[in-house]
Amino acid sequence: MSENNILEMNQGNNSLGKVEIAPEVIEVIAGIAASEVEGVAQMRGNFAAGMVERLGKKNHGKGVKVELTETGVVVDVFCAMNFGISIPNVAQKIQDNIRQALFNMTALEVDEVNIHVVGVVFENQKQESPVDQEI
Repeated sequence: MSENNILEMNQGNNSLGKVEIAPEVIEVIAGIAASEVEGVAQMRGNFAAGMVERLGKKNHGKGVKVELTETGVVVDVFCAMNFGISIPNVAQKIQDNIRQALFNMTALEVDEVNIHVVGVVFENQKQESPVDQEI
């Protein structure tokens, strides 16, 4: 690992140069992979990310924190789930999807994918009552 928080990829006999991946790239890949799983209502973000999204720019790394440690890469995902789903099953699917996406796109094996469920989102079911008309 490099001291400036950039992950260096060891490509073996690649004499063309080195490949470095910024943690922000890993956050974006993990964020997209997590939000693709059915049952995830939203990814948690901070106030600045919310304001940027209101201005029209999508923040795909929202709700994902990547930590480069001496032993490897640790990904923390903060999300809200839909009401009525099995949280352990959806969390497992998120972990699997993130591991697969990161391996396919970066050839990176992740040490940990920690899922933090920070809320449950209820569907707003507006019951529209039929209007009784008197004739």
